[in-house]
Amino acid sequence: MEFIDSIFLGFSALVGWKPIVVIVAGVIVGILAGAMPGLSPSTAVALLVPFSYTMTPGLALILLTSIYIASNYGGSITAVLINTPGTPSAAVTAMDGYPLTQQGKAGKGLGTALIASTIGGAVGVVILILFAVPLARIALKFSPADYFALALFGLATVASMGRGNVLKALVAILFGLLIKTIGIDPISGVSRFTFGSDALYDGFTLIPALIGLFAVSVVFAKVESWTGLDRALDKIDNKLPSFTEFMKIKMTILRSSIIGTIIGIFPGAGATIAAFISYDVSKRASKEPDMFGQGSLEGVAAAEGANSSSVGGALVPLLALGIPGSATDAVLLGAFMLHDLVPGPLLFRDNPEIVYGIFAALIVANIIMLFLGLYGNRMFIKVVSVPDAILYPLILAIAVIGSFAVSSSMFDVAACIGFGIVGWIFKRYGYPVAPVVLGIVLGNMVEENFRRAVIMDGYGAFFRDKLALIVLLLALLSFVYPLFKQWRERKKSS
Repeated sequence: MEFIDSIFLGFSALVGWKPIVVIVAGVIVGILAGAMPGLSPSTAVALLVPFSYTMTPGLALILLTSIYIASNYGGSITAVLINTPGTPSAAVTAMDGYPLTQQGKAGKGLGTALIASTIGGAVGVVILILFAVPLARIALKFSPADYFALALFGLATVASMGRGNVLKALVAILFGLLIKTIGIDPISGVSRFTFGSDALYDGFTLIPALIGLFAVSVVFAKVESWTGLDRALDKIDNKLPSFTEFMKIKMTILRSSIIGTIIGIFPGAGATIAAFISYDVSKRASKEPDMFGQGSLEGVAAAEGANSSSVGGALVPLLALGIPGSATDAVLLGAFMLHDLVPGPLLFRDNPEIVYGIFAALIVANIIMLFLGLYGNRMFIKVVSVPDAILYPLILAIAVIGSFAVSSSMFDVAACIGFGIVGWIFKRYGYPVAPVVLGIVLGNMVEENFRRAVIMDGYGAFFRDKLALIVLLLALLSFVYPLFKQWRERKKSS
């Protein structure tokens, strides 16, 4: 009864016009910020923190968490329509979302992303409500060896991104890992591969690299093959997935939502890793794995279900123990302190109306996001109807602005263009670019936790820690099996 009373307490905090207006405003701002490359969820929340200072603590946190959950969906809009992921995790969505747009099925791509995001967000919130405290305590027991094994398992998903050539995908991910070694050594503080340049001390920022690899590379490829003729636009439609199509991907959405929530609970893992792992698992479980990367609704659903549900997962350690699970949660932690609140077990005891108000607001925000997305899809799809002579310069302009917005640095703009050239070359010779992003995302997590584990317990840590050993074996199997399958198919054909 106490739990039910707490839920009623949470929804009672939303009674009145102010909380609803705040949630609607938060969802709109979140969608727009997520769709704009360069404005990640953490940036969007950070920009609105000062505006929340004059609000009551409850309203302020409702606003910020509504922005948080909506921005993860917003990133899928530009990812699907123009192959420009608005958020890092939307890079996985673009792998199947953009091919759908190229096939004239932009409506199905956006509709699948919206439905999967809504369900994923709801599942994440439900798990957050039911298991916040015990799940956070389990996550805190993870050792550096466990985190290294988890990151390596994430890297093993590269095997599913090679589209028939695992070795090319491996080369791409090694390139991403190599890029991540540039800058200051996370353990010793020594500068690496900076060549005396101050601009490289912090390495390459993820957002400019992401925009360059996915968006700018498309512009360069279009310029190379430019004929002066526009695309045939009569095929573009705004039809949503049919009920039959939705039923086919329902298990993918549910599975991805659970995976995203679990990955989100681990501090530092985040939505991007959740999306990559979920995509790999869904491809292996699919009856049509060859469709992944070619415009699969399952691929879009896997990515969006995971990245949206990771929001609920990431809030688990923040609310239960005061430990931020992601960059956005670190910003939220600052917002809590700005309003003289300390996240943790005492928050549940002393301010239950705020905690459960956040829970209720996240559920309502998901519902509002669904309605806004359904009505907004028709407007979003009009972007695809813009002639090539306008669209591609527009994409390039958005890429430049988005890269500059990260830290107001022209170096980031130059890096974005440079990664665009790299992405164009990779695509030209059949190398996938998604593994490069995966390598950049997981590079620090792999290196730091490997070295910490060795410093603390020696190399035997990976064998003595049972959980780490099991995950490492799964990662090995995950990588080797596609190679074996590829070898067997070649043997049969010969």
